[in-house]
Amino acid sequence: MSDRQTAGFGAYVRAEAEAGRLVVQPRMGFGDPETMRAGLAATRAANARTVGTITVDAHTRVGHLAAVESALRDGVALNGYPLVTHPAATTAEVLAGLHGPDFPVQVRHGSADPLGIFRAMLAVGLGATEGGPVSYCLPYGRTPLAESVDNWARGCELLTRLRDQGLEPHLETFGGCMLGQLCPPSQLVAISVLEALFFAQHGIRSISVSYAQQTHPGQDREALAALRRLCREMLPVSDWHIVVYAYMGLYPQTHDGAYRLLGRAAELAVEGGAQRLIVKTAAESRRIPSIEMNVRALEYAARAARRAPRVPVDAGADSATYAEGRRLVEAVLNLHPDVGRALLLAFQKGYLDIPYCLHPDNRGWTRSYIDTDGRLCWESTGRLPLDAPRRPRRRRFTSADLLDDLAYVRREFDSPR
Repeated sequence: MSDRQTAGFGAYVRAEAEAGRLVVQPRMGFGDPETMRAGLAATRAANARTVGTITVDAHTRVGHLAAVESALRDGVALNGYPLVTHPAATTAEVLAGLHGPDFPVQVRHGSADPLGIFRAMLAVGLGATEGGPVSYCLPYGRTPLAESVDNWARGCELLTRLRDQGLEPHLETFGGCMLGQLCPPSQLVAISVLEALFFAQHGIRSISVSYAQQTHPGQDREALAALRRLCREMLPVSDWHIVVYAYMGLYPQTHDGAYRLLGRAAELAVEGGAQRLIVKTAAESRRIPSIEMNVRALEYAARAARRAPRVPVDAGADSATYAEGRRLVEAVLNLHPDVGRALLLAFQKGYLDIPYCLHPDNRGWTRSYIDTDGRLCWESTGRLPLDAPRRPRRRRFTSADLLDDLAYVRREFDSPR
């Protein structure tokens, strides 16, 4: 077995980055095994440097396996691949001849209790997945954060058993995508770094840190520089890379607007020095995209990335995003030597607090807004250990104001040029 095959997902992305190529990846999952295999095959054959994705269905994410079995029995379509329910032999057939050192496949899920999913991965030799104890808990349901932290600690340790199969497990933190929108970049950066440190503390040696495209390209580039610098300063592993997500909030409804936003995401990834991009399609605002739509998005993003100027990334600047992100990370780590325990204490004290997040373990004392230049800013920092400027309220902030901010990117990209 070659070194690249042994190292797996992280080594593949790193090798492509060293060759000057951005890896692009779909968010793809189908309940039918033949369709899932066709999606992987089409992703591999796309005119781009790609990795494959198996996105798990919503029932499996929350452990409702009886609902999965009922859907499969009755021929009801699922919105993802039921990895835990399909026999390992079936999934092995889906992967046969496709998954390998030159086309690694990542499992994406959204679960606060990923142990069943991870066991199913081990059964078929899949070594790459994503999530995190905070980022796959707070936005997705009401699972207590303490349970999620415990589940993810055990999950990381379970994944390390892949080394017995000659595979290096890879975990991507979803922390840079909290709720997909209206979370100022410094906190996205901080949570991504903290989840990466959690993974490393529980034996994961190959990690990717995420950041989701937000509302202002300059602010996003600043955030990526801050994320890179903090990882260089703090991560105890050498195998890590940055992944950018195309905008995770309300997506443009027009074809041109959707592709312009995707093009901006590709440019951001290149200019920000990221090594991988999770794409979205022109159909995101209406329905689950087809295989063909995913391939078109992958190829469009790859072309946009090739055209983007490759400018030096300034990872040393003491930007406001870097200063706030570092202050948040240090404040959390000072609470307890165990990162998981520190995360729990941080949310209890309000040192981490996600704007507009309704999870019971989130204090809800912070608020954000989009300023006139399109930047995401703090309106109220609650008990965050920050001295960030705040916008004085001229009137009561209403649900209409929130909806207006949530639709900001959609309006900007759907407007006639």
